[in-house]
Amino acid sequence: MRVMVFVKATADSERGEMPSADLLAAMGRFNEDLAAAGIMADGGGLKPTSQGRRVAFDGDGRRVIDGPFAPASEQVAGFWVWNVRDMAEAVEWAKRCPNPMPGPSELEIRPFYEDADFA
Repeated sequence: MRVMVFVKATADSERGEMPSADLLAAMGRFNEDLAAAGIMADGGGLKPTSQGRRVAFDGDGRRVIDGPFAPASEQVAGFWVWNVRDMAEAVEWAKRCPNPMPGPSELEIRPFYEDADFA
């Protein structure tokens, strides 16, 4: 199954603070482990929401909303797309991840819809 793993934003990431060299190295090793195991299909870090835009839809109308977006804890700072056997395997890999932020942080794991879901 495919899952998307979201790295939830924090106040630090929303301020645009870059991870330490040690954290970047640890995350690089983790990504190498994911790739070597055939788990990681894609991934990346996202700039703060202050550099983002939203497009709101209401019928035929469109409205552009400039960031930043609050609260920080409900935003996404990065992501991976993983190919795993099941949710249990995704959770086990997530538990191996270095803490992606300098303080408390969260990963959120969400499965993709698959063709069988639309049968």
